[in-house]
Amino acid sequence: MNKKLLGLSAAVLVSAGLSAQEKQNDSIDLQQLDEVVVSDSRFELKRENSGKTVIKIGIEELQRSQGKSVVDIINAKSGIEIAGSRGTNGGILGVFARGGRGRQVLVLIDGVRVSDPSSFSQEYDLRLLSAANIESIEILKGAASTLYGTNAATAVINITTKKVSKRKVALNVQTLRGTNHTSEDQNYNLAQVFNSVQLGGTLDKFTYQVGFSNRYSEGLSAIITPQNHEDSYSQINTDIKLGYQLSHNFKIGIYANQTKLNTEYDESFGLFDADYRFLSDQKRTGLSAEYKYLQGSLHLNTAYTNYDSENKSAFPSAFTGENYVVDIFNKNTFNDKFHTIVGLNFIKDEAAFATTRDFNIIDPYANLVYVSEFGLNLNVGARYNNHSEYGSHLVYNLNPSFTFKTEDGYVKALTSYATSYITPSLTQLFGNFGANPDLEPEENRTLEGGLEYAIDDKFRVSGVYFNRKEENFVFFDNITGTFGNSEGTIDAQGTEVELNWMPSEKIKFTSNYTFTERKGDAAIRIPKHKVNATLGYVFSKRTFASLDYRYIGERLDTDFNTFSNAALDPYSLLNVYVEHELLPKRFKVFIGIQNLLNADYVEIIGYTTKGRNINAGINLNLY
Repeated sequence: MNKKLLGLSAAVLVSAGLSAQEKQNDSIDLQQLDEVVVSDSRFELKRENSGKTVIKIGIEELQRSQGKSVVDIINAKSGIEIAGSRGTNGGILGVFARGGRGRQVLVLIDGVRVSDPSSFSQEYDLRLLSAANIESIEILKGAASTLYGTNAATAVINITTKKVSKRKVALNVQTLRGTNHTSEDQNYNLAQVFNSVQLGGTLDKFTYQVGFSNRYSEGLSAIITPQNHEDSYSQINTDIKLGYQLSHNFKIGIYANQTKLNTEYDESFGLFDADYRFLSDQKRTGLSAEYKYLQGSLHLNTAYTNYDSENKSAFPSAFTGENYVVDIFNKNTFNDKFHTIVGLNFIKDEAAFATTRDFNIIDPYANLVYVSEFGLNLNVGARYNNHSEYGSHLVYNLNPSFTFKTEDGYVKALTSYATSYITPSLTQLFGNFGANPDLEPEENRTLEGGLEYAIDDKFRVSGVYFNRKEENFVFFDNITGTFGNSEGTIDAQGTEVELNWMPSEKIKFTSNYTFTERKGDAAIRIPKHKVNATLGYVFSKRTFASLDYRYIGERLDTDFNTFSNAALDPYSLLNVYVEHELLPKRFKVFIGIQNLLNADYVEIIGYTTKGRNINAGINLNLY
């Protein structure tokens, strides 16, 4: 094992042990369960008043996930499976929520839709995000097209970037080193590096923040072959955020970021080593404004994104795309009971094929949330989609819930019926490979119902049943070599159970179970059963540790050597994380061990998976 890695790991563990007896005033606190959620209504609502299924990943959980990618963090939540996340960093990912496909999940960054119009599926590549620059993540499950438009059919992943410090100058530095190998080749070479620097602050009415991060890894081959040639991965993120408080009621902000991705990969058809490379350069700039008045506020979010990608392979290709988003909406609150939002959303997607093609979407929308004094909560809304290729389409949402107050908590019953839609991507309509301009939009309806029981902010358990129906599902027909709409329907149903428990100030236990059943196709890479569980323990005022368990049940995958489907065996993973504050709130050291028991498993047929790996690093705050 590499001596440097052993030394750093030992130092962290020794520090953790010594600190167990310390008595300091500054302490590591466990996050309470009485959350405030936003994504289901765009208002800050107590969880007990929300009728939607929302998972919130707060700053505490993110800070205790040092060394993990955004994909790793999201993949531990109920109803979500991100295929390819347990292999090489450059692996192609598919985000499957509630038995759906990747393009049915909408990703928002600071409230703005992000989607690559030049890609086949129009999915946003979650590898492009740096966890070091994220303040919180909310996952809104179920159909949400009323508030968020096209693609929001099975889930919305709403990502909020880091808030600017209220101090004049604040500096955060993170660095990590780790291994990157399979269960069979436990060489313990340092083959993974992550660095992040953020500088920001507030100068009177002016705010600023500049961030830079990079991730590099090697040591693994994307595909399992006798040669196992190593495939490298490199990612660089640069972020700038500026804001100005023009008056007590009016503020504006601008931002810009660039992400560069350079990853090697192998040939998936035939599964052999190849010197292929994928290059991506994404640039985004945007402006936000907020004006507050009496009981309301007017908001403007705009963004322009440029995508430039290139595949260097046996079939080389280059893709360029542009995306414009303007979202203007007005929020009002009346008597703390009625929360209304009325808005207009504009999207223009453009991509270069043999010729440059584009479409635009103009959506007016409205939503109302009613929170009564006697327990009834109501969330209703509608959106009128106007697409340049497909004309007009109405989607709507009806979401009543009822909260019964108890002596020390509440019991909540919820139900929801919502429709959504997904228009075909530019590549599916006009691209160079299998385009079909006669495609119809996909339509989706979701019915769900459930119960939630909470005791103070120490215990919460919930169970939700969902039932989805998809029509006109867009798929690639291998026989004709074109995209088409399925003749039948896709039916998906399942159950999600979540438990959050804090038996003491030192212990927090969370777990979730998801059952998913998809009918109408082969349900590739969607496990029928999935379990996640995390036990966190505060050893002392400065030391925290957690133990994570992951179970992925049996699922189907396609073998591209035979073009037939095969069942994959279930597998379990155990992960450990320890952190210690050498200086409270200032200087932290941490170590993580993934796949502690060195399990050997298959996630995707023919692709490499990671064995036991160790990473360790530091987090420094200066202000």
